[in-house]
Amino acid sequence: MLARREALYYPFHLCSRQTIERLLSDYAVVHFRDYMALQLTRMTGTTAYEDRMGHAFPELVQAGRIVQGYSVSGPLDAEMAQSIDRDLADPTWRAHFHDALVEDRRFQRGLFDLSHSMVLAGVRVPGPAALLTLLETRRAVAHASVTHVTSLLDRRLGLEAAYDCEYGLALVKTSAALRYTVRLTRQHGFIAVTDSPRHFALLQITLAREEINLDNRLSLAGEDHDKRAAPRPPWQVEGGKVE
Repeated sequence: MLARREALYYPFHLCSRQTIERLLSDYAVVHFRDYMALQLTRMTGTTAYEDRMGHAFPELVQAGRIVQGYSVSGPLDAEMAQSIDRDLADPTWRAHFHDALVEDRRFQRGLFDLSHSMVLAGVRVPGPAALLTLLETRRAVAHASVTHVTSLLDRRLGLEAAYDCEYGLALVKTSAALRYTVRLTRQHGFIAVTDSPRHFALLQITLAREEINLDNRLSLAGEDHDKRAAPRPPWQVEGGKVE
């Protein structure tokens, strides 16, 4: 019999069959947010696929093992925008974000569709060429904030500024997904759990910087699910748990 532990999966609104099976072996209930579509200006924002975990696993929803329907879409409120700005102003957070974008294909795919090409400032750019420009080292230290990104969205851009806007949107989306994780877990008393080491580390950086007491766990295939020791990555983030 499982103890009554309930987890919120992050940072996405969907996960693989292997991950949900692993999580349901550890938690009585796994909660999922809905897709995240942020409204950043009156006319522009981000989009996402509208599917839900319940579409693939209706029997688990009916049994109460999966709960979904937590909204993370719409305009950013002032508290959320300020929280995102703190992440984007943190050199450690930014460096880890950029490293993840360079090294982790799954992290890239969660932010950019580079399978064919991107249209930037009216110019169609092959996906690999667009990625090389997005991964330029200078972007890891360039100024970014919610206000800066929305200002770019509000005007006609040249090609270089369009790259800046895409990178800034990726920063905002990543931070927003993690900040909504903090908000939902604190509101409902959930354990935060992910199968993405990069997102786990980014959230740990935020929690440590702001001294937020939140149970954040990393669940990986092949790990001992009873293990609770935190990993020791090069950026020396303390306090997380690995499952």
